[in-house]
Amino acid sequence: MLVAADKFKGSLTAVEVAERVTAGLRRVVPDLAVEALPVADGGDGTVAAAVAAGFERRVVRVAGPLGDEVTAAFALREGTAVVEMAEASGLQRLPAGVLAPLTASTYGSGELVRAALDAGARTIVFGVGGSATTDGGAGMLSALGARFTGGDGEPVAPGGGGLADLASADLSGLDPRLSGVELVLASDVDNPLTGPTGAPAVYGPQKGASASDVEALDAALAHFAKVLEETVGARAAEYAASPGAGAAGGIGFGAMLLGARFRPGIEVMLDVLGFAPALERADLVITGEGSLDEQTLHGKAPAGVAAAARAAGKEVVAVCGRLALPPEVLGRAGIRRAYPLTDVEPDVAKCIADAGPVLERVAERVARDFLG
Repeated sequence: MLVAADKFKGSLTAVEVAERVTAGLRRVVPDLAVEALPVADGGDGTVAAAVAAGFERRVVRVAGPLGDEVTAAFALREGTAVVEMAEASGLQRLPAGVLAPLTASTYGSGELVRAALDAGARTIVFGVGGSATTDGGAGMLSALGARFTGGDGEPVAPGGGGLADLASADLSGLDPRLSGVELVLASDVDNPLTGPTGAPAVYGPQKGASASDVEALDAALAHFAKVLEETVGARAAEYAASPGAGAAGGIGFGAMLLGARFRPGIEVMLDVLGFAPALERADLVITGEGSLDEQTLHGKAPAGVAAAARAAGKEVVAVCGRLALPPEVLGRAGIRRAYPLTDVEPDVAKCIADAGPVLERVAERVARDFLG
């Protein structure tokens, strides 16, 4: 039995999901062999999943999205670092009730990448998602040695808003160690940098951007890409239009300028976490996340787990807080059956507040249906 589920956002971490599922299964089959492999798709929780899989947790002090110092972590094992940009520049790093769509910066994410280089990483898996920022990765690049200046020769203000004043970009001071590292951009979104499906239009509002802010950010990022085109050539325009450039407020674009290769986050993380050998040992796989819905099908962890398991001929069931997909859609995704918490506790508020105990009861049902 392999439990490879993502977090139930706001209720349980991926590690806690695995613990609760295991406890419920063993209540029905006490001596059941269960292997837990918490998973993530590159967004928040990615470092925790790597640590649960045996990576070493490294803690550093970096700049938060508003410039204040925060404690952030990355994971390291045998020359591979897993860096989660949300650790430094995520929405959860903003003070309660504060959103800063125009000024939030990814500078701290660049400091995390630098810390991974300092630790000797030869491969850096850069998980992006859950960001508070829309700065095209300018802050991250600045932390790694780039210079972005206005007409007065002074650095432009942090955040996407400041890029409107950009006059010149100089990447010659980038950390030389970057050229010797494999950088993998792990993301579950494939948006370009700008335009109707770009970072400001699609994700700006959830970071507090008004309609006029979205317009300003879109123009600022387009200007950023144009100035970079003058610096590094046509590839800047190619990167801006590439799938994944708009990930995490455009940090995908910044990562591509560093030579990053874009891959779906869950695919990268399954490789890094050692999913294939764990899958070989399993006869049944339990995956899941807080909400199984249309978004799940577009690169989220359960869809990635199910696709890999189906390719290996293994049966998959899912646990979730909320289920918004019909059985035939689940079937096409490779999930035999889904078990929402609301099946055993119809009160949604109780499901959220008592997610752990309710999930154990759900896991008992899975055990009775598939292991009885």
